[in-house]
This record gives sequence, C-alpha cells and structure tokens, in this order.
Amino acid sequence: MGLFNILIQYIAPLFLITSPITSYGDQIRSMHSSRSSQGFSLDTPLIMLVASILRCFYWLGAEFETSLLIQSILMIFVQLTLLKVALDHRPPEVSQPFSMATNTPRPYRFWQWRGQRPYWEFLAYFTLSTAVLQLVFGRSGVWVNVLGYVALGIEALLPLPQVLANQRSRSCQGFRVSVLVSWLVGDAMKMVYFWNAQHVGFQFKACALVQMVFDVYLGVQFWTFGGGPKVDDKGREMPML
Repeated sequence: MGLFNILIQYIAPLFLITSPITSYGDQIRSMHSSRSSQGFSLDTPLIMLVASILRCFYWLGAEFETSLLIQSILMIFVQLTLLKVALDHRPPEVSQPFSMATNTPRPYRFWQWRGQRPYWEFLAYFTLSTAVLQLVFGRSGVWVNVLGYVALGIEALLPLPQVLANQRSRSCQGFRVSVLVSWLVGDAMKMVYFWNAQHVGFQFKACALVQMVFDVYLGVQFWTFGGGPKVDDKGREMPML
C-alpha cells in the first residue's frame, strides 16, 4: 500500500473526523478564558449547525462516506458548545450581540436576539421540520439531491460572515489565527480526499472549492489588517468594550 493510499484511506478521514475539535477548540477556549466573544461572528455556528444537521439527513439518502457523517455529528456538538460559550460571554454594552457584516437589523432580528432561548428554539424547530420533510420526501431522488446542494452550499459560505465583519472593521480582532490555519489545512485535505474517495458526490467537491477561495481571502485579511484595534467607517479607532 502506497503512501498516497494510506493518506486517502486512513489519515484524511481521521483528520476530517477530528477537524471540528481542532478547528474550534482554541476559539472556544479563548472566548471562555477572556470571557468575551467580541469580534466573533455568531453566524459561524449558525451556518455550521444548519449545514451539519442537513448533512446528517442527506446521508440517509446519499449514504456518502461514513467518516463525513461522523464529522457532521461531532460538528453539531462542537458548534452547540461554541454557541453557548459565545452567548454566555457576549459584550453587554453594545446593541448588536456580535460582530456583524452590517448594523441593519434583520427581519424579526433573526440570530440577533439578546436572549438565549430563541437560538435554541430555532435549532429545535429547524431540526424537527427537516425530520418531517425527510419522512415525507426521503425516498425522492430530487429531495436527496436538493438537500445535498443546500447543505453543502450553506457550509461553503462558512467564512463569509467573518470575511465581511473583518472587512467592515478593518481588523481580524476576535478571530483566532488557529481557526484560519485549521481551515486552510482542512481545505487542502478535503481537496485531496474528496477527489479520490469513492462515495463523495459533486456537492462536496464544489463546497471545498468555494470554501478554499473564502479561506484564502481570510488569510489575505490577516496579512493586511492583522489583529489590531478595530476602526469605524471613518477610520477612527474604536474603543475596546
């Protein structure tokens, strides 16, 4: 067995399964230690929770690689922990709960709620609704394909909220470089694994390509802005809260 085959069959699946912990463990530890989630985009756990929940239902119809299913399940638990820590340590003196790409309130203030309960209620209702739809349309090939494209399409947008938040504040403060490094390494591993594994659909490959573009641009932002103090739209330094 060649080195490349070992990489595809053993190393890459193990890396993907453990990636939720290696990618977000340091972010969770940092927010818990500093008791602040200032600068962290709460849209990150939203995107990953929705995408991972949909991926679990997608597996029921597509039966893709088991390692990717295990990754999705582990990702749900990690993102729930990340969401809880971020909510517990959000800045108390700002109108927006987290770093957002825009200050414009969303309809019904979706995912901008000040209380914690609406976040958990949304996730519960979303999971229940998807389960009902799966029971009704689960045997439909169209449903399975649409579910796959929606799940992986949402996941592909993971870096976008952080990219927009960094661009607006012209700072990467609050976003851990360890997360970026793990994302970039994960992108490289996905590109190798998805294009060589047997039971991986086109949806996964397209998602990996889009994510790599966003992650590379995040790297450019780190190079350009660094982790210095945030500035407002007029270039003035914003005080730390």
